[in-house]
Amino acid sequence: MYGHVEKLAEEIKKGAASLEGVEAKLWQVPETLPHEVLGKMGAPPKSDVPVISPDELAEADGLIFGFPTRFGMMAAQFKAFLDATGGLWRTQKLAGKPAGIFYSTGSQGGGQETTALTAITQLVHHGMIFVPYRLHIWSRHLELEQAFHQGKLIAGIAKKLKGGP
Repeated sequence: MYGHVEKLAEEIKKGAASLEGVEAKLWQVPETLPHEVLGKMGAPPKSDVPVISPDELAEADGLIFGFPTRFGMMAAQFKAFLDATGGLWRTQKLAGKPAGIFYSTGSQGGGQETTALTAITQLVHHGMIFVPYRLHIWSRHLELEQAFHQGKLIAGIAKKLKGGP
């Protein structure tokens, strides 16, 4: 809502794209809050990052999901998006794909530990291969540096699973 996750996602994309032969894309899930509510919350206008549909997830060789933490869980917008992936689950289109997560909290007690635990179940339910990476450091520079390396790590694993060097 305020751009923190997007900033991390941009660095993750740079890390993934730093590997030869890797094409990295950045997407956002549909917003579920009305414009009036977003305005009252002081949210800036949405960026021009394209909005993804659930079926587009199947096109990726690997995925890294990022979301803000809300009461110790992923934000409702992202949960609603994942709830719409039942068709992908039924056909197992995401099974075997490497996937990672990252998240942003507003405070050190913001629920990051439980956010990770609850998010992993979504990946496992789809049969995805969870690639852990700790990413909730409080130094902005270090956080961005780690985001770059998370992108590079998961892109490298996706590339190897697809049969590349």
